[in-house]
Amino acid sequence: MVRKDSVKIVHRFWSEVWQPPYNLDAIDRLVVEEFVLTSGGEEITSRAAFKQWVAGFLAQVTDLHLNPLESFQNADGSRVVSRWVVTGKNGGIMGTSPNQEPIRLTGIAVWAVREDGMLLHNWVERSSWELYRRLTDSSHG
Repeated sequence: MVRKDSVKIVHRFWSEVWQPPYNLDAIDRLVVEEFVLTSGGEEITSRAAFKQWVAGFLAQVTDLHLNPLESFQNADGSRVVSRWVVTGKNGGIMGTSPNQEPIRLTGIAVWAVREDGMLLHNWVERSSWELYRRLTDSSHG
């Protein structure tokens, strides 16, 4: 049995959506209409709502670059796990002052991949609290 390369599918998503020139229209080709993002225990449901969420995130981080550090899939390719790092400059992320300080945010994403390669669901955990603390610590910088 030939298995799909779901890691390649997820990396295509990272590359086309989260790296310059940030092609939000790629979301239409890569995720299902009823896509769900679960982040910090909250759900963003639908492709349209997800695109809006991505646009909002990109507006808060100048020169954002997402680098997948390692990714692997289960035997049938229905799940992919990626460990990643986002770098850029603070453009007002998490309500902080947009002071253009360098930022670094790490995270882990678990993806559900449909048999045809479309992305169904993404569960994300990220170092938001640590980043927020660094950006609001008055003794920093």
